[in-house]
Amino acid sequence: MQNALPEAAIERFRGDLEKLIPTHEVRLCIAVSGGPDSLALLLLCNAAFPGQCFAATVDHRLRAESADEARYVAEICASLGIAHTTLVPAAAITGSIQSAARSARYALLQHWAAQSGIAAILTAHHADDQAETLLMRLNRGAGIGGLAGIRAMNGLIVRPLLHWRRQELAEIVECAGIGPVSDPSNTDDRFDRARIRKAIADSDWLDPVAMARSAAAQAESDAALGWMEDRLFAERARKAAESLCLADPLSLPPELQRRLLIRCIRTLDDDWQPNGPDIQRLAETLRIGGKASIGQLVARATPDSWEFAPAPPRRKN
Repeated sequence: MQNALPEAAIERFRGDLEKLIPTHEVRLCIAVSGGPDSLALLLLCNAAFPGQCFAATVDHRLRAESADEARYVAEICASLGIAHTTLVPAAAITGSIQSAARSARYALLQHWAAQSGIAAILTAHHADDQAETLLMRLNRGAGIGGLAGIRAMNGLIVRPLLHWRRQELAEIVECAGIGPVSDPSNTDDRFDRARIRKAIADSDWLDPVAMARSAAAQAESDAALGWMEDRLFAERARKAAESLCLADPLSLPPELQRRLLIRCIRTLDDDWQPNGPDIQRLAETLRIGGKASIGQLVARATPDSWEFAPAPPRRKN
């Protein structure tokens, strides 16, 4: 099957991955569901880096066909000489299905990779996925961090296909003579992404590759703001036993105020999860000299600082 792949595609993939990570003699895990995107990733990676590839399929056990699909991927890997592992969550997936499945999938992959000496986990997110993500997040009012979209790198997770189109990847798999698995959730209108995908399917004025470049630029901007946040927190935040003081916040632009607010709260309250509207309300309150509770803390403004401390115990009636 590998001989059928276009050499130009193999060289392009090799260059894309080498821009992200050192590839010399490292162990690369490809996350393979059996769909056309991940099968293309498997084929390209094995052709570009023979002998360095391992594959893993997460069987979420959400559909009756999933075990057979994992076995099908294992057979493809065996035909390519690639070691394959099927990973199964210890507990049933519940709640928000797609979100919970994604969390379980990454947790399983990273645990397995750490045990196996894997240097990187490659996933097959591509330019069309990125375009869908950006439109979903625009529709939810995301800021710069959200509009950075799917990151090319996140810990062990590496995504070398963010500038490839879905159709290009489907052609790679077709060229190799492999029949991909079809996941019905991709066309299920209960899920936001499926609805967005249908809405833009015939929108020839959208350019997913250009949108992927825009997301990459946003990610660089987000990283630059994170660098500035680190410097300002080191310079202006003073932590006491249970409290924290942020000096001269009003001299900063609103975006840096917001980031430092989140940083201060998370420094004192490990359990708190950032929430955009809550942070916006708190920032507005502090800017006018007010006081408010958030999570397990009370934040209050003084003439030259914002102060954070544990909320007092509630009075018993």
